[in-house]
Amino acid sequence: MDIIVSNETLKNILGTKNAPLIVDTRPFSEYLKGHIPTAVNIDLFQFHWLDSSKIGIRQFEIQSRKLLSNIGIRSRVPTIFYDHISGMSAARGVWLLHYFGDKKASMLDGGFEKWKYNNYPIETMTNSFKHSTYIGRPNRKIIAGSSEVLSSLREQEVVLIDARTKEEYDGIHIRASRPGHIPNAINIDWEQNILKGQFKSPSKLSKVYSSISKKSPIITYCQGGFRAANTYVALKLAGYKNVKMYLGSWGEWGNNYNFPVESSTIQKD
Repeated sequence: MDIIVSNETLKNILGTKNAPLIVDTRPFSEYLKGHIPTAVNIDLFQFHWLDSSKIGIRQFEIQSRKLLSNIGIRSRVPTIFYDHISGMSAARGVWLLHYFGDKKASMLDGGFEKWKYNNYPIETMTNSFKHSTYIGRPNRKIIAGSSEVLSSLREQEVVLIDARTKEEYDGIHIRASRPGHIPNAINIDWEQNILKGQFKSPSKLSKVYSSISKKSPIITYCQGGFRAANTYVALKLAGYKNVKMYLGSWGEWGNNYNFPVESSTIQKD
């Protein structure tokens, strides 16, 4: 399946023998008000991970497998994640499955708001999980830990993309012990990926990231790895091949005084 799926495509395969597992990543309170038929619910924002050391990533894999098994992810069954719009939580689901080598992961373009706008079927009953035993094989090519990000600061070819707001990047909006951003990172707010709740076209996304060569190795980050996951999806749509996400993001980096930072008022330290 493609990395994003249209509302029309999903509607046409609902109830068929090839129907995917549909995962609603919104808060449960929103799910109860109405959701896409057959969808199960898991609020992925409850699964932050701010330790990207080697041990931390191994634990992340253990916990992720438990989470994915609980949801009922199966390697041979396509999975479609959705959010309110083409958002960050659904994108995190796609990145997570990509990390475990599962290419049958997609997100619903336009999310539930587009689904409602189209007057497509909605249900309110709660759908139970059908547990699985999900294994997967970690793909180290799409994840970066803090040690790799630190090393990348000495490598001119690596591009760091900060997907947060300009205020967070500049250190005006502080969400960690230290304000600012990772040195050398460029700021492209994840919201530039979206137009009217949907991903921009590949050509328009290419313009958003036109300052970056498609041959460059890229590491995305944000506060907790959700906006950065949306940028990961956007870059894939735009044709970028070598894209990683820094799992710990600023929640880890900004709270570790051993790592260098920059801001509009604080230079490299």
